Amino acid sequence: MTKVYFVRHAEPNYENHDDMLRELSARGMEDRKRVTAFLSDKQIDVVLSSPFKRAVDTVKDFADSKGLTVETVNDFRERKVDSCWIKDFASFSKKQWEDFSYKLSDGECLKEVQERNINALIDVLRRYAGKNIVIGSHGTALSTVFNYYDHSFGYEDFDKIRFVMPWIVEFDFDDGGNCINIRSYTKF
Repeated sequence: MTKVYFVRHAEPNYENHDDMLRELSARGMEDRKRVTAFLSDKQIDVVLSSPFKRAVDTVKDFADSKGLTVETVNDFRERKVDSCWIKDFASFSKKQWEDFSYKLSDGECLKEVQERNINALIDVLRRYAGKNIVIGSHGTALSTVFNYYDHSFGYEDFDKIRFVMPWIVEFDFDDGGNCINIRSYTKF
């Protein structure tokens, strides 16, 4: 069996609108210690992450505590919304969940985000079969992975976790790469 712990990043600094370089807030820096504590007894073999700073920094504290390195995987990055900051994110997100092909002129639709993340996950499952894996992730990206394996996960579920940071979702895969169990941890 392969276990994958997707870790949605801790609270970011919303004043920084640079998606790639947005760092964690002071609260986020503290909350990542809860991630470290949660993962400490899980016998993790590999730590991967989206290349976005907030995702890397959320799992780096754990990786450092175990002497592991964080390998970034570009395809685990968050969805590109557009070239500008979206003020009414809730309405935009709802439209995307209602239509997985909906996107703004310079952004990605949820179908594209899901395909990119699932393809990266399939590669990870091949490379690290039988291991316990941590992947630093994002709210939307992780939600599309959840939806891929459990189609009942939709906008209402996404909306419930919208401000849950960090959020951990454990996926268990059998030796054939089939998802056999999903557990969501919002409090730990």
